[in-house]
Amino acid sequence: MRPAPVKDMVTVEVLDKLDIRVGTILEAAETAQSRKLMKLTVDFGNHQRSILAGIRQERDNPQAITGRQALFVVNLPEREMAGETSQGMLFDIGYEDGLSPCLAIPESPVPNGSRAD
Repeated sequence: MRPAPVKDMVTVEVLDKLDIRVGTILEAAETAQSRKLMKLTVDFGNHQRSILAGIRQERDNPQAITGRQALFVVNLPEREMAGETSQGMLFDIGYEDGLSPCLAIPESPVPNGSRAD
């Protein structure tokens, strides 16, 4: 793998605006109107969200991530895709670089809703 170029610089203030939290994926379901998107139901401790992720063709078994903790951006505006609403974004590593994708996960289990900083 050849690393992609580093993106443009951002300030710490821009990073401070991102709300990145740990959530447990309760369900990974196929979406009827997309061959790429999976609808993830994610537990963030005090609430659940539906998050669409383009992982359907990236993995042999996308449902295998059910029960796993991962990192999500939770303060993005809701977005309509393929007839579904996404309420955040999954951090997924590797696919854009041609690698077998994997989740960005905490080193050890933490309470759902824990913030990454």
